[in-house]
Amino acid sequence: MNFRPSKSVKPKSIFERFPKNSPVVFELIFDIFAITLSYIIHFLIRFESGLFETDVQPTFFDAFLTGLILLIYWLIAFFFSGLYRDWFVRSPFDEFFSVIKTSFFFNFILFFFVFLDSSTRPRLLFLVYFVNMTFFVLVGRFISRRVQKHLREKRIIQIPVVLFGSSKEVESLLKKVELHPEWGYNIKALILTDEAKFTEAIHLPIYSADELEEALLKEKPFELFIAIDNPNHEYLLQIANKCANQQIKVKIVPDLYDVLTGLVKTFPLYSIPLIEISTQLLRPWEAFLKRMLDIIVSLFVLIVGLPLWIITAILIKLDSKGPIFYKQERVGKDGKIFTCYKFRSMYVDAEKTGPKTTVINDPRVTRIGQILRRTHIDEVPQFWNVLKGEMSLVGPRPERPIFLEHYSKILPMFRRRNIVRPGITGWNQVNSPLFEITPEHLKNRLKDDFYYIENMSLKLDIEIILRTIYLVLRGKGQA
Repeated sequence: MNFRPSKSVKPKSIFERFPKNSPVVFELIFDIFAITLSYIIHFLIRFESGLFETDVQPTFFDAFLTGLILLIYWLIAFFFSGLYRDWFVRSPFDEFFSVIKTSFFFNFILFFFVFLDSSTRPRLLFLVYFVNMTFFVLVGRFISRRVQKHLREKRIIQIPVVLFGSSKEVESLLKKVELHPEWGYNIKALILTDEAKFTEAIHLPIYSADELEEALLKEKPFELFIAIDNPNHEYLLQIANKCANQQIKVKIVPDLYDVLTGLVKTFPLYSIPLIEISTQLLRPWEAFLKRMLDIIVSLFVLIVGLPLWIITAILIKLDSKGPIFYKQERVGKDGKIFTCYKFRSMYVDAEKTGPKTTVINDPRVTRIGQILRRTHIDEVPQFWNVLKGEMSLVGPRPERPIFLEHYSKILPMFRRRNIVRPGITGWNQVNSPLFEITPEHLKNRLKDDFYYIENMSLKLDIEIILRTIYLVLRGKGQA
């Protein structure tokens, strides 16, 4: 077998540096043209064709302003509907059906808020605009796909990937990729879990499974494809965790047994069924509403409860000497350090012997601190962290850097919690009221946090918030 030594990594083109954005750029450009063209044609049909009676002929400025507003309206609608993502790798029918569904829904909104002038037959105008706009957007999306395909075949657009797995499965996947240059994948290297037994010469750098991190740092792929016989699920999670730290997407070729028994849900990437581990946990509109919920609830709590928080501050000062607020470094989303705020519930020298986790009936807690912890009022200043965007109402609890390092040594996957904003409350807090740090507790906590991360939704957030309120009113929950 002939192997070529690894070459030095060439500077990446703009498409290689931002491969995930290239389909979005094409979709956005062609949508702008399609929406603008459909508006011009609709304007001509409505005001110049004579098919619709109108008493007012809009000026050029009015027409331009209306067209601009409609363009912004549709771009926002498409964004929140998830139409700006890598649709190129998916079936065009999925994309087209999504466009039609989104176009109908948001045209229906326009029907009520814009086309309610009975003298201009609004139902017919609605139908004309819907058909007109949808047609041009679909044509634009089709042309976008053809242009992207051409650029990928010409190697102008290249997505750097690394293949990981056993030699037989990797070779099979490699052949499929090489047979389809229009996919745009640029195989940078192979990482093998066994000794190479290829039927043909492979002119690519080859690493062992133990060299995974070294290979990812050196080759800098955008995606990692995993193809393993009888994969160990815990091992796959470890790989996914390492890739998440480097913002690398992971796609797994599922085990045949899993597919036949329906144990996994796959999506077709071209002709290959794959499980995708995506960094986009919420659809754009859900992420927007989650953030709006964070802001609205935080403002309400901080402003409406201000008299109570002032009284709390006075009681803290009267009970023991020291500051009103307790500030502490915590690890947030993507490992960023931020200052977390709480009402002080412990004596000022509580950690004179070093950092310690809180225990039940902790002697370091002050008299007023016991009440604050039991009622969870000590957490209220964290709503300021939520307003600043450092935390969310719901999410895994933020850890101190020193404890994160310690827990990560016990459970290497612990850091994966940091792919989302930490929260004031979370699935673990409402399901595990007893607080004790043991290896078994950490595993259960990690399971709860992963459950939340993989099932993030507004519905789940609201459920957790309601459960939290119920536990606080009963004087239970983690403190």
